Amino acid sequence: MKITETSLPGVLVVEPKIFGDSRGYFLETYQRDRYAEAGIPDQFVQDNLSFSRAGILRGLHLQHPRAQGKLVQVLQGEVFDVAVDVRRGSPTFGVWAGVWLSAENHRQFWIPEGFAHGFCVASDTALFSYKCTDTYCPECELSIRWNDPDIGIDWPLVNISLSDKDSAAPALADIPDSRLPEYLETPE
Repeated sequence: MKITETSLPGVLVVEPKIFGDSRGYFLETYQRDRYAEAGIPDQFVQDNLSFSRAGILRGLHLQHPRAQGKLVQVLQGEVFDVAVDVRRGSPTFGVWAGVWLSAENHRQFWIPEGFAHGFCVASDTALFSYKCTDTYCPECELSIRWNDPDIGIDWPLVNISLSDKDSAAPALADIPDSRLPEYLETPE
């Protein structure tokens, strides 16, 4: 397994080792001890599956309180996946990192608690899977505008389709501080 750090501390790209031959391939999509060694928690409590069509953009989403870390991957198709640091007081507050995930490259993206998450579908369809460190809590859910100019995500698609909720999401600067998670510096 290859781990690549992004420009955001704690946000990781995971490339599982693939064993293939003329019959097909095999790979581990999760192994608790190996992932924990890489800095990904060993306590997942919910798995989700999302199916979307070309041009769909989902996000930017997070929960606070009851934050969710997410280990995401694409089982069919291709998406551009994004994490945004929204922790008050973080040196990388409002900074984003993105990665292409596809059924072909088998990459995974680890988005820790305190980061907003979103993705857009670049293929005809996409089957998107994610493991979460906490269960879904509707009253804790928060959305941030996908095209917030202060964040400046360079989405690769021009024609996108959004849900009503995502279309009405506020800019990060318009969200009260009390609704955002706080950056907690970890001692070295």
